[in-house]
Amino acid sequence: MAPAQTLASARATRSAPVVFGAGAAIGVLGGMIGLGGAEFRLPLLIGLFGFAALSAVILNKAMSLVVVLVALPARLVAVPLADVAARWPVAVNLLAGSLLGAWAGASWAVRMRTATLYKVLAALMVLMAAALVVTHTTTFGALGLPPWARIPAGVAAGFGIGVVAAIMGVAGGELLIPTIVLLFGEDIKTAGSLSLLVSLPTMLVAFARYSRDGSFAVLGENLRFTAVMAAGSVAGAVLGGLLLGIFPDLLLIPLLAVVLLVSAAKLARHA
Repeated sequence: MAPAQTLASARATRSAPVVFGAGAAIGVLGGMIGLGGAEFRLPLLIGLFGFAALSAVILNKAMSLVVVLVALPARLVAVPLADVAARWPVAVNLLAGSLLGAWAGASWAVRMRTATLYKVLAALMVLMAAALVVTHTTTFGALGLPPWARIPAGVAAGFGIGVVAAIMGVAGGELLIPTIVLLFGEDIKTAGSLSLLVSLPTMLVAFARYSRDGSFAVLGENLRFTAVMAAGSVAGAVLGGLLLGIFPDLLLIPLLAVVLLVSAAKLARHA
């Protein structure tokens, strides 16, 4: 397809119903597995709506931020704030690394050549597919590390998660939840709430770094698009949460992992 035809096709798919529907579909997928779905939204922004890699990452980050802001109070209904607040050392430990990682990841993303960024995103999608399968098919137990080892491990893990989340424009729950369970021995429900508390400031730091780059203008130029897709993502996530457990994980998780792997292959070819 010629570049002009490709651009026209991408613009044609940006009607409000299509954008809302795409966001809702991603939200349903994420909601059914207890996540925001940003890892599925990113290839859609590139493949269906025709955004360049960095622009897609920035838009994805904005929508992920909206989804987390909506999900946090809802999550605190299931896990009381007092219970989460009592685990503040866990959040602080991870944030000590994730805030630095988010700034570094966003800095690297804006400096990468476009072709390189596509390849990096493809590799990270393979990582997300692996994390998805492991997280939902494995029963985790705490590693039982002593404090002198657990604290630096938490900082290092937080840094890595911050980098990945910033480069992909995701909240990072896929990586944060198992990390919290393994390193700190929290149950899955509490880990989910703590992951949102860590994700929010981490995303804000990445957002602040992206705002210093000229590519951030894509958000202002596509504000309506972002708002409509974010609304669809939130609505879909609510519906997906209601459908939680309807489809067995043994069917759903491999299917979603394959979706991520196919998306990774397409992004790699895009480079």
